[in-house]
Amino acid sequence: MSRLIPSEDELHAYVDERLEAARRREVELYLAAHPEQAARVEGWRADARLLRTALAGLAEQPANPRLDPAAVRRAVRQRHRRQWASAAMLLVALGIGGLGGWQARESSLQAGLAPMADAVQAHRLFAQSGTLDLNVQRPGQLQAWLGEHFAQAGQLPDLSAYGFTPVGARLLSNEQGPAALLLFQDASGERVSLFLRSPGEHYARMPSGERVDGELQARYWSQGAYNYALVSPAAEPRAAQLRQALGIAL
Repeated sequence: MSRLIPSEDELHAYVDERLEAARRREVELYLAAHPEQAARVEGWRADARLLRTALAGLAEQPANPRLDPAAVRRAVRQRHRRQWASAAMLLVALGIGGLGGWQARESSLQAGLAPMADAVQAHRLFAQSGTLDLNVQRPGQLQAWLGEHFAQAGQLPDLSAYGFTPVGARLLSNEQGPAALLLFQDASGERVSLFLRSPGEHYARMPSGERVDGELQARYWSQGAYNYALVSPAAEPRAAQLRQALGIAL
């Protein structure tokens, strides 16, 4: 039974009269039993006739193999396959989450070269609704987690005097190595984040500065082996105090 069902290429060969007699008969029997496929094949045959008619005036010119009806249909099929392949690759890219997805975003962010753009983007993605790698349950848990991944990060700042306590962290990556988002929250649910990353190609050492990006403000600096950014709502009244607690000199 499977031998009777012609492939796509065999159907095109049937239209172009390139099938051996026995196989051509089998295809004819198949098309007689499948009117939808027969109509489809007849459409190809009509297209071929129109194309030959349109090219009739060019008969005395050297033949162009790209204008052969079979070649035209093959080109169309190949183009469709490439389009499907591109769509599949896009779906794969969109489906990659976590660390791999973050690395793709990192490459895009570098194109703009905005200082610590990845810190602002990480805050937007993970500060409120993103999945965290660590949810802090007890004092000292975030410091221990940080020490496991960043040997030279030093001691975490104590922001409790300003109402913020650690709630979690997310491990990320940039083109040079690991990065992390550390989240702090106050009693009202307001969150700020401390972002640290390995020095990148464009910012080996981060000059101290600050910038507003939409509704967020990033204050950034370099210390020791890493670049840092404190990201908070632009209207956060305690931002200057938090900056002092972190020892950021702007």
